[in-house]
Amino acid sequence: MTQRNSSGVKICGIKEEATLRGMNGLPVDYIGFVFAKSRRQLTPEQAGKLHEVASQVPMAGGKPPLTVGVFVNPTMEQLEETLASVPLNVVQLHGEETPAFSREIGERFNVEVWRALPITEQADADSRGAGGAERLAEYKGAVSTILLDTAGGGTGKTFRWDVIPAYQAAAQAHGLRLFVAGGLTPDNADDLIRSYRPDGVDISSGVETDGTKDNDKIAAFAERVASS
Repeated sequence: MTQRNSSGVKICGIKEEATLRGMNGLPVDYIGFVFAKSRRQLTPEQAGKLHEVASQVPMAGGKPPLTVGVFVNPTMEQLEETLASVPLNVVQLHGEETPAFSREIGERFNVEVWRALPITEQADADSRGAGGAERLAEYKGAVSTILLDTAGGGTGKTFRWDVIPAYQAAAQAHGLRLFVAGGLTPDNADDLIRSYRPDGVDISSGVETDGTKDNDKIAAFAERVASS
């Protein structure tokens, strides 16, 4: 995909073909399919059909988005079954998966692996993130990307962004990319990007209206990030 100077954009929780078709030409790098229990959960077969549609929709730069599967404590059998139906580019882990398990996924299935880590407000805030950022050392060489999210995930709430620099320093030291999620919207995206310049941003509920993906909000978010 054509590299941009701006942070990478991931739109998560895609469920409808119309959402994908409406993203044609937008500066979006990744789309996310949720396989964990959620109101956005898909079966592998549903995701496979959406993946086929996505492969025909060029984003900015002329290429389709890369696909990310979101899992919580999956078994290797579940991953194998899912990947047989939908050729994901990335497996994103949101549970208690260990670094060793994360590494095994990448080696066994030849996919990129991302690890979501929750920001625990008190511990991270007390140390401006320095305490929590120590966790990243364990994932060196096991994953490509750390995704910071509000504890609980899918809450639609931001965490304290002043912890981000400590995580950025740790990520850089260990050869990891750092993405930020949690409570992002088209209205606060430029503030995050200009203040902290994460490697990427991940949004789901912030581009929905009444629980459904809103293509106008997706466009506003992606373009806001690209221009910040």
